[in-house]
Amino acid sequence: MFIRAMVVALTVSLGAVAPAATAPPAAAAPRMALQVPVAGVIEPVPGWPDAVPEAALMSQVVTRTNQLRHAHGCGQLGVDHGLIDASVRQSYYMASTRRFGHRGPGGSTFVARARAAGYAQPAGENIAWGYVTADQVVGAWMASPRHRANMLNCAARSIGTGVVYALDGIPYYTEVFGWI
Repeated sequence: MFIRAMVVALTVSLGAVAPAATAPPAAAAPRMALQVPVAGVIEPVPGWPDAVPEAALMSQVVTRTNQLRHAHGCGQLGVDHGLIDASVRQSYYMASTRRFGHRGPGGSTFVARARAAGYAQPAGENIAWGYVTADQVVGAWMASPRHRANMLNCAARSIGTGVVYALDGIPYYTEVFGWI
């Protein structure tokens, strides 16, 4: 299913992916809620009333990243809809398959995913899972030299973030940076 960022937050119901050998009968496939936000109303996470909504986490990650960039002498990143699309797709893939990594569907890279979403010059990608707050995930990235380098690359100009909760409530994060 093609996911496109919209001007308002909306919830799209997507089927969870299960291995073919253990797939349940077609009658009762589990569902996963996914928010694709940019601005607007933030919806609660279905089934996890205490969870911070994906849209809120995505916004908080961008804000915290820009605050840290400012503190280190870098300019603010602009939010790009194509990078949001690529980020949400990767977070959804990881949450639904439990395959945590930079390779996505069909072995795709962040460069391929960003370009498929209409963004021509991706610069880097950070991923994480299990952190409850934006401050925790951004703090973990800052403690990792490679992730920190992506966040504090002053030549980067844009960002897109994606957060998707797995069926058990564990969040998966993706942050993609762009040169333009």
